[in-house]
Amino acid sequence: MASAPWDRVPPKDTIFVLVTGGNSGIGFGIGERLIDEYLTTRSLSSHLVVIPTTRSARKSQETIDGLRRHTKQFAVTSDALRKRAGPSYDPKQTTRRVHILSVQLDLCSLPSVRRAAKQLVSGTLSSPSDDDDFVSLIDVKIPRLDSVIFNAGIGGWYGLDWPKVFHNIFTKGLISATTWPTFKGALGGRLINPITGTKGQGIPQIGEVFCANVFGHYLFAQQLVPLMARPANSTLAPSRIIWESSVEPDWECFSLDDFEAIKTTAAYESTKRLTDILALTSTLPASRPYVDKYLNINTQPQTTPTSSITPPKIYLVHPGVVQTTLFPLNAFMFFWYNVVLYIVRWLGSPWHPITAYNGACAPVWLALQEQGWLDGAHAERVKWGTSTDFWGECRVKKTEVDGWGWEGKVEEMMALKQEHKLKGRKPGAVDVTEERLVEFKALGAECWRRMEELRKVWEQRVDAVESGRS
Repeated sequence: MASAPWDRVPPKDTIFVLVTGGNSGIGFGIGERLIDEYLTTRSLSSHLVVIPTTRSARKSQETIDGLRRHTKQFAVTSDALRKRAGPSYDPKQTTRRVHILSVQLDLCSLPSVRRAAKQLVSGTLSSPSDDDDFVSLIDVKIPRLDSVIFNAGIGGWYGLDWPKVFHNIFTKGLISATTWPTFKGALGGRLINPITGTKGQGIPQIGEVFCANVFGHYLFAQQLVPLMARPANSTLAPSRIIWESSVEPDWECFSLDDFEAIKTTAAYESTKRLTDILALTSTLPASRPYVDKYLNINTQPQTTPTSSITPPKIYLVHPGVVQTTLFPLNAFMFFWYNVVLYIVRWLGSPWHPITAYNGACAPVWLALQEQGWLDGAHAERVKWGTSTDFWGECRVKKTEVDGWGWEGKVEEMMALKQEHKLKGRKPGAVDVTEERLVEFKALGAECWRRMEELRKVWEQRVDAVESGRS
């Protein structure tokens, strides 16, 4: 195992961030924005380690090359960096503090999830470079993860349902139709064998969209806990598990009777609603027994008392409405959909950042924000969304969640207006009540219980396959 540049830097001056689905779309935008904001806000001697996951070695190398090009361009063109460093500024001193590594991860293949986690926890990573602007990394060890951003996923759509397109626009208006659409065509019954990663083959199977968007990430995070748990006496902030949701889902999107989103034709929205429920209830008393087990809080060895461990914190974000290739559109429709999104933003929608770089605002903000601020704001109880103004200037905004409100409590209308929470509210949204909050919290505990049951079942199945018993 070779020494790494961060081995010679105080831990407080280094940050390690993993991003799933980092090769394109919002994932790549997160990598770009993370580099820009870290370099312009942290000390001139600090190091940033970004670990995007992709599904192949080729995509990993392309992602590393792309983020390095972005880093070099930003280091050369950024006036903010030049002002901070003074007349002796050397872009090379900046680029050599940014390190891009990658691992291969297929979230619909549980053995792949296990291999990726094992490589990060107990293996090494390499990222050679022939360019002297970057440090060549060979067989380096990742000592910890400060944030993991769960961005990867699939939509499960086949295209547009044109009658619903026109119905949405004429009955709800253009802003609502493009923020909370119901015209995305999808079919139910999408299954996958998560042992082999193949569709429609083998038994047992699991919901494909559920596995890609929720369950694969869920198992991955649990296996990364050794890199995220902190000694209680650590001077570092707790690590962060940042789940990326969507602005769209409401109460009706998810049903316990279709937990894996197999029967529904809105599997994407169902899994994002489940993401909201799991993240927002992770600190509540009814959920804690399952969350503690999930984060290994009550399963540490006797030599390591649980009171001496600080587990990772779970947070929730969404990127707003961003145009990516996640939704299947031909080139003609892709262009005109982009035009429509800009029109909607100019009409006053706060939820249309449109570009992947802009959409990355909330995830990156949450990865870099000071822990004291997050604790003071009870950030784990909020769905943080990327918001934008007419000109495309992005900021982070609290987002209403059906059955939870903005912060998991009943709020007076006057307070909501004073805090500007009502801007961007879904038309027809119902104010949260104490009764609805009780239902939401109970639903959260039940979802955590079921996720832990599924984790146990599927880990046993993967164990059996890997040991040759099945």
